[in-house]
Amino acid sequence: MGTPAFAMPALEKLVSSPHRVVAVYSQPPRPSGRGQKVTPSLTHQFAEQHGIPVFTPTSLKSETEQQIFRDLGADIAVVAAYGLLLPKAILEGTRLGCINIHPSKLPRWRGAAPIQRTIMAGDTQTAMCIMQMNEGLDTGDILLQRDVNIPDGTTATTLHDSMSQLGADCVLDVLNSIETIRPILQSEEGVTYAKKITKEDCRINWSQPAQAVRAHILGLSDKPGAFFLYHDEIIKVLDAEIYQSSKPFTGMKPGTIADEHLTIACAQGAISPTVLQRAGKKPTSSREFLQGFTISRGEVLE
Repeated sequence: MGTPAFAMPALEKLVSSPHRVVAVYSQPPRPSGRGQKVTPSLTHQFAEQHGIPVFTPTSLKSETEQQIFRDLGADIAVVAAYGLLLPKAILEGTRLGCINIHPSKLPRWRGAAPIQRTIMAGDTQTAMCIMQMNEGLDTGDILLQRDVNIPDGTTATTLHDSMSQLGADCVLDVLNSIETIRPILQSEEGVTYAKKITKEDCRINWSQPAQAVRAHILGLSDKPGAFFLYHDEIIKVLDAEIYQSSKPFTGMKPGTIADEHLTIACAQGAISPTVLQRAGKKPTSSREFLQGFTISRGEVLE
C-alpha cells in the first residue's frame, strides 16, 4: 500500500522476492504535469506492468472496501507513504496486520513529513523504522530500527532517496523473520510531530541564524522549495551554503543583500544561495541566476 516514489523500492524488492504480492493499493490517478493529464501513480503503473491487481479507493471506511481487502487473503500489508487513513478493520484485515515503513527515529517526527522536518530541524541523525501499525498516528510498536547519520549538507531529496532504499531492505528483513520478532514499545519521551508542509512553511525567515536558514532550505529542496519574495516575485532557493567570512553582519537587518554575489544576512551570519529558481524556469546556479536577473545590494528581501 503506497503511492509516491518513496514506495517504489519496497514494491520492486517485494515483487522480486519469494514473497507474493497479491495486490497493490494506491491513491487514485490524478492530474499531473503541465498538461494536467490524469496519470496513475508510480506504484499503480508498476503493478499493472507486472500483472498485479490494483485498487485505488478514495476511502477505506466503507464495509464494501473493507470486505474487498479481507477477501484478498493476504498474510500482511506493507504500507509506505500510502496517503489514506487505515481504519481498524483494515489494520486487522490480514493475519499479521499492517506494517509501516517510516523514515524517522520514532517517536521523533511522527506524521506526514518526517524527512523534510528532520532536515529542517538540523538533525544529525535519523533512523529507518519498520512499525506495527495501530490506530494512533505512528504510535505502533517498533519491529526494526536502523540508525542513519546525516552528513552536513544533506538535502531532503538525497535523504528521501537513500531512506527509500533502506526501507526496502529493512521491510524484507522484517518479513523474513516476522514470526519471531519481539516488538519494542515506543517511548513516550521525545515525541515530535512532522506536520504536512504548507506554503507558509516554505517562506524563508531570515530572522534566524544562518545555520537554521540553511537547514530550512535543505529540508525543502526539490519540492516544494523554500522561497523569498523580491518585488512580489517568488524566488526559490534550492541549495545554499553558510557564508564563510570574518566580515561581521551585526547591525545589518536580516534579509539584507550584503553584496553583489547575493550573500544574504541572517539574524546571525549569512548564507550564500547556490541554486535558485524563478517561477516557470529551470533551477540555475547563483552565478547563472545573477547574469539574467538583477538584485541590488542593500535591498531587504521579504
